[in-house]
Amino acid sequence: MPIPAFPTPDVLAARQKLVLDHFHDEVRKDWDDVLSTFPHPRYELIPQMIVHDGKEAVRGYYHDTRTAFPDQDHEIIELRHSPDAVIVEFWLMGTHRGYLGKIPPTGGRFRVRMTAYFVFDDTETLVCERIYFDSMTMLKQLLGGLNLKRPSNWPLAARCIRGLLSMSSQKPDPALTNTSPPTFE
Repeated sequence: MPIPAFPTPDVLAARQKLVLDHFHDEVRKDWDDVLSTFPHPRYELIPQMIVHDGKEAVRGYYHDTRTAFPDQDHEIIELRHSPDAVIVEFWLMGTHRGYLGKIPPTGGRFRVRMTAYFVFDDTETLVCERIYFDSMTMLKQLLGGLNLKRPSNWPLAARCIRGLLSMSSQKPDPALTNTSPPTFE
């Protein structure tokens, strides 16, 4: 595999602006502007092995995550460039006010460190946002706020565990599991 050429400073600046606009528009919940940052939206959520591919699927992802965390926000830690991506480390945070998949709202707040790869093709089109994070850290924060010494919290805890277990049986997206290693020269 040949080492790809590093883009020019103008290309890096244009990529960085697009990624920062993308982040800003997500916080504002301006989904049309977010979707305009890539012609064919695609999110790959590596911890869950889920792909949201296409405008309708991505709009559904936005709806579901902002229902679960209506105050979702971020703090960028670092932004880096690679030959084909902008890599952003950030804190994602929010309050669990709605269902997260089948997990009922706990009212718990989370703050989780994440990394997102904004991948560009050879025409400088954003083709994917690939997100990595520790889902256990998030779940621990969301469920850890339930005081289990209070019997009144036991039914909610049981519903959370049932929801989590039902979600854990979902099959991973083959696009994320059927990979082949690169050939290095």
